Parts: sequence; C-alpha cells; structure tokens
Amino acid sequence: MGGGDWEFGWGKQEDADSIAAIHEGVNRGMNWIDTAAVYGLGHSEEVVGRALNGLQNRPYVFTKCSLIWDSHGEVSHSLQAASIRREAEASLRRLQLDRIDLYQIHWPAWKGRAESETPGSIEEAVRTMAGLQREGKIRHIGLSNFTPAQIQRAQAIAPIVCLQPKYSLISRGVEEELLPFAQKSGIGVIVYSPMASGMLTGAMTRERVAKMPENDWRRGTPNFTEPLLSQNLQLVERLKEIGARHGRGAGEVAIAWTLRNSAVTGAIVGVRKSEQVRGVIGAANLELTPADVADIDSALSLRATA
Repeated sequence: MGGGDWEFGWGKQEDADSIAAIHEGVNRGMNWIDTAAVYGLGHSEEVVGRALNGLQNRPYVFTKCSLIWDSHGEVSHSLQAASIRREAEASLRRLQLDRIDLYQIHWPAWKGRAESETPGSIEEAVRTMAGLQREGKIRHIGLSNFTPAQIQRAQAIAPIVCLQPKYSLISRGVEEELLPFAQKSGIGVIVYSPMASGMLTGAMTRERVAKMPENDWRRGTPNFTEPLLSQNLQLVERLKEIGARHGRGAGEVAIAWTLRNSAVTGAIVGVRKSEQVRGVIGAANLELTPADVADIDSALSLRATA
C-alpha cells in the first residue's frame, strides 16, 4: 500500500484500492493491520489513517520504527532515542491515532551490517519505547527480524509481547531456533510473507514475473529468477491441487501451513485490492490434513533437490 516510489516498493498502487481492501478486511472480521513508517516513506501509514477514519470498529494497528529516510528518499537505520521518539510521533500523526497498539523495532541492524554500524542500540531503542508506553503513546512493544539473543537483551529492558519473523514454505530458517524460543518464552509470533511476497498465491506466472515493473523490488530476487522460479511454480501447482480438495486456493494453503505451527499466533497477508481479501481470508479456518501436509513435504523435498 506504500506504492512503488521507494526502495522496496511493489509498483504503482491506487490509494482507493488500498482503502477498499482495508474496509473489506474489517467487514470480514480482520481485526488488526500491520504496517511500517518506511513503507512508501510514510505513505502506507497515511493510507491506513484515512481508511480508519470513520470506522465504527477500529482494528488494532501495528507499525514499526528504526528505518528512517532523508529528503532524497534514502533509507537508513537508527536506534537512537531521539530518532525513535520522532518516528513514533510522526506515525501517530500519519495514522491519526492517539496510541499505537503494537510498536515494533523493524530491524536490529540494517542490510546485513553489524549492529555497531547503527547509531544507538537495541537497549536504547527499547528503553525509549518503554517511555512511550508509560506515556500512553504505545500499548505494547514488539520486535521484527530479531535473533533469540537480541530478544533477550530487549526483554531485560521491557516486556516484549510479539515477534515478527519472515516465514513461509520456502523460507523456513526460523523453525530451528527462533520459533521454539518464542514459544518457550511466551512471546506471540506474527509471521510476515507467508505467501513468499506473492510467489505462492497461485496467481503468479512466469509471464507475470517477466512483466513486473522496474520499481517492483521482487524483480531479480532469487525466488523470482531461475532456477528457483521454476521450482517455486511447480510447488504452487501442488498447493493448487491440495487447495482444490478443500475448495480453497494455493495462497490459502500456504498461509494455513504457517498457521499450523503451534508457535505462530497470526500471519501478515499483504493485499492490494478488496478481491484479494476474499481470496485469502479462508486460510484462517483451513485445517490441513496429515495427507495434505505429507503432500506438501513431498513437494518441498523435490524442490530442495531440483
């Protein structure tokens, strides 16, 4: 919903479509929205704020801090107290809210760099967020893309209620250590990219990938180029077959697969139009059978050895 005019944009997006999609989700029982200040360099939060205006049943709103940008749109990373506080105040204005329900540090470090290269520290940022919490400007503190060791450092400063990692059928690195740690620690988990940035929706094709606009960040990334592109599209065909048994689509199967992990509280599903909401909302009550899971595992093993 941030549009295409920033480093990780998804191409052109109409605000009216974004607002209609949010309203469709709320009308169908979705009760939370996850966004971030950096999405569209503030634009996504503005759109969410406009969508919330006048809603009788306002969903919970989650947003993130630590990624900031300059007048040229260049994104950088800061965990300094003054920066976190400025971000929070700006997000409240854009979202037209008095309080953010879940405020998350977007990254502990940026683009694979060492933590020491970021101004400030995890401890400084969490301490500032705890102050914002005491002031009533945020309700809860969460973390995104953190390791167990980094989470423990944050927990020493203030209660951490939620973790946001990347998790999907084709991105399973968090299963070994992170998800078990969160579950043992009683920390909620909302996973992002459960459909692998659109790859597992069932709507992605080789032709669609080839026609992606220049300002779509997915162009040229491993999952959207060979050899993984062919392997991923083969996996999607299996997901379509499994979905057909339940009258559901491939994307719903992919989302449901993440939700079946007992450590996972919820899944963040990006939508651009209201019809996409209708195409994914069934994942919330889709229970995959042991046979379904076995078929998925079989398809994944073929992908791994292809």
